[in-house]
Amino acid sequence: MSVVIKENNAPPKGKPKWLRVKLPTGKKYTQLRSLVDKYDLHTICTSGSCPNMGECWGEGTATFMILGNICTRSCGFCGVKTGRPENVDWAEPEKVARSIKIMGIKHAVITSVDRDDLKDMGSIIWAETVKAIRRMNPNTTLETLIPDFQGIEKHLDRIIEVSPEVVSHNMETVKRLTREVRIQAKYERSLEVLKYLRANGVNRTKSGIMLGLGEFEEEVIHTMQDLREANVDVVTIGQYLQPSKKHLPVKEFITPDQFKKYEEIGLEMGFRHVESGALVRSSYKAHKHID
Repeated sequence: MSVVIKENNAPPKGKPKWLRVKLPTGKKYTQLRSLVDKYDLHTICTSGSCPNMGECWGEGTATFMILGNICTRSCGFCGVKTGRPENVDWAEPEKVARSIKIMGIKHAVITSVDRDDLKDMGSIIWAETVKAIRRMNPNTTLETLIPDFQGIEKHLDRIIEVSPEVVSHNMETVKRLTREVRIQAKYERSLEVLKYLRANGVNRTKSGIMLGLGEFEEEVIHTMQDLREANVDVVTIGQYLQPSKKHLPVKEFITPDQFKKYEEIGLEMGFRHVESGALVRSSYKAHKHID
């Protein structure tokens, strides 16, 4: 595939109207918000100020991050701190499972920072967390949004063995921009992780990409094709928003019509689910992706 690289224009000024976020409302949201505050529960929904929090919580879905809040990688798009992580909290699996029980979560998404500082890359805590959730919340379904574990199969096997309903790993961007956007990650390695998961018994795999970083339409379509060839079932496509001035700038705000076009292309390719829109995030409508 040949791509003509054009000179990038200056970053756009001001967010377009389609990126306006409605304040979360509803009885279920209010109840969960109260529980989170009362028991000091940690969710990505709140700490990341997710625009879909009200909708997801209203449907009984929430996302939890394990293994601390300091990452060993320094991706140019991510607002999580980079540095030397704290020691592993071996009580964390039970804490997360208890939080899910208190909140009455029907579908939980678990994610984590990268822990390249650990011999097991954090995969043991990952597996123990899933086991603890299963014990305490037998009716809760699970999605694990995992790091690449440097592509090491024995670490991936720990995730496969505990059988979450969905295993997700995000590509984040197109191949040409991977080194700039993800730095320590590799496009082909992420694809191999997704292929390995599906080839070794994972029932439903999923990945996500962000737009507005300077990619071109044909590159987005090519990435979607790569994901289908890796037998990925679900893809999420959303707008990148700059967490701070230190992070990569937004090169473009993608229009709703363009997001709709990607959705239609993805469904034609054979994805079971395609979530494509400006405010779509990895766990958006996650409860539907087990079907």
